Amino acid sequence: MTDFIYWLGDVFYAFFGLLQKLGNIPNYAFIALGFGGLFYWLNLQRKYNKKAQAEGGLK
Repeated sequence: MTDFIYWLGDVFYAFFGLLQKLGNIPNYAFIALGFGGLFYWLNLQRKYNKKAQAEGGLK
């Protein structure tokens, strides 16, 4: 069990070391992904509202 804990610690250490070397690129990627998801969701919501209004679902 101790070997697993040390292995997990080494994995996290390597992963965060890689993130440190990448700088702000992961931050920009997460922000772009968030905005892309937001616009996708808003587009779907617009379609659902239009369909509900045509069928009389919205009052």
